[in-house]
Amino acid sequence: MPLQKPWQSLDRDAVASAPNRPGVYELGDESGTVLSIDHGVLRDELKTVLAYGDGERVRWTETHTLDQAGELADEHRDRLE
Repeated sequence: MPLQKPWQSLDRDAVASAPNRPGVYELGDESGTVLSIDHGVLRDELKTVLAYGDGERVRWTETHTLDQAGELADEHRDRLE
């Protein structure tokens, strides 16, 4: 099951608006198909993703800890399979 958040264009504005907190993020193509799910400190992760051009769109949700982010990312990956 994908994150229940709206997609944003993956650009500098999106990265700048990402919190500097742990969380889960999804990368999508232009049509909104989920390409990958990952976790980490959101702003840092999205800077890297933007630099490598791994997707067109992004959405995320914050968590309290990196451990929670990892567990939530695993749950979302399992639901997509």
